[in-house]
Amino acid sequence: MSNTNQIKIILVLVLLTWQKISLIQAKSTDSTCGPLDVHENNRYLVHEDGTPFFWLADTAWQLIHDLDKQQVDKYLSNRAKKGFTVIQTVILAEYDGLDKPNAYGHFVLREKNPTKPIVKDGPNNDYWDHVEYMLNKAQKLGLYVGLLPTWGRYVTSNWQNGIVDGIFNEQNAQIYGKFVGRRFRSHQNIIWIIGGDRAAPTDTSRTIWRAMAKGIAIGVSGYEDYSKILMTYHTSGPGASWWFFNDEKWIDIRAAQSGHGQNSFNWQLMQTGYSMKPAKPVLDLETAYPGFRHGRPPTTATDDHARRGAYWSVFAGACGHTYGHHSIWQMHDSGTRAIANPDGYWYEVLDVPSAAQMGYLRYLMESRPFITAFPDQAMILTEQTRPDDYIEALRGDGFAMIYTPTSKKFTLRLGRIKAETLTAWWFNPRTGKAKRIGNFRNNSSKEFNPPGKEQFANDWVLVLDDAGKEFVEPGRTN
Repeated sequence: MSNTNQIKIILVLVLLTWQKISLIQAKSTDSTCGPLDVHENNRYLVHEDGTPFFWLADTAWQLIHDLDKQQVDKYLSNRAKKGFTVIQTVILAEYDGLDKPNAYGHFVLREKNPTKPIVKDGPNNDYWDHVEYMLNKAQKLGLYVGLLPTWGRYVTSNWQNGIVDGIFNEQNAQIYGKFVGRRFRSHQNIIWIIGGDRAAPTDTSRTIWRAMAKGIAIGVSGYEDYSKILMTYHTSGPGASWWFFNDEKWIDIRAAQSGHGQNSFNWQLMQTGYSMKPAKPVLDLETAYPGFRHGRPPTTATDDHARRGAYWSVFAGACGHTYGHHSIWQMHDSGTRAIANPDGYWYEVLDVPSAAQMGYLRYLMESRPFITAFPDQAMILTEQTRPDDYIEALRGDGFAMIYTPTSKKFTLRLGRIKAETLTAWWFNPRTGKAKRIGNFRNNSSKEFNPPGKEQFANDWVLVLDDAGKEFVEPGRTN
């Protein structure tokens, strides 16, 4: 064979290899987010093909208004790599949403009128194009967006009383909702969130939020069809959507805001939400932010409190969980106002321990058929006397998981998993690693003593599997 032919063959092989690598990279970075729906058990969310979807959200309320494209890319890429599946953000932002332009000098509305969105021809010319950019970037990274059309302050300024004193009324709320729904109707990675840190105890406030939800449905599908969208309501905390909106056709997911600080015991709200009728998925959309001093008496939450809230929420039957950090929700940096003394700029705290630890929870749940899971406190025989070391049990098809926030030993009633023999593991929520304990007969009761000293932040998950099933090691296996 001539040298010329050898060179041609080598070039062809190199080209084919390069094309293969390019296809692999495109597949890994250009993920698509198809429509989501509520599973037939009314407890979890699924993709269009029935694949289970675990809601793991980060809170980025000021993202759209405050960040430019490069910063949006940095933030979203970081969250996608950590395993988050949803980003919660808002179009008409709480801080400076009406009074200051975004990073490109664009305002949302003309004359602060919800019926007059500022729209200019061409790409990258207005605020709405920047929202579009964020949605497209999230889509490519495989992220869904929990999108609020507006923060609640533009309906009612007070967190709790529901007195309407903002720019919205029933008529313009529906018009604005219709515009927003129509503008972004092609984006299948949107979960609509109505409200925005506001209770709705008055008829007038509820009427406005219902009108906005109706407008979005009309904008997306052309008529009032809520089957084409997923929607929930974000209230003030501590509080819950079912206090104001429960069995309504536009509410697909029951949501709570459990509140902040060290004394946010969200297992209580989640248990209540799970028990409400008719059955619906339940979520805690806002809970303890690390670095945020809040509550009565005021306390500052840590990574450990954020992690505890996540496990409490999911093991109480939630279809996932929403995380947040005090510096990130407000996208604090040198050019923004500092709300309630954040302890760093948003890009400095992207990699705090709790952010990565949220991903460990997702991978733990996805290592088992979590869509079959339900809370089963009857498994726990140990007397529960305090809200801050509350132990929870979650049981599904061939497995159970028990969470202890303090490594306190506990006794379980066995036999509730249909299996002759059980395989037991200790899963560490701080590291994402699991250690096999061994096998034992599935009868009577048994005491378990988690590793280490009994103290807050030494939390553990006991994973019990039907030994006859071929389950992988709990957590991420790749």
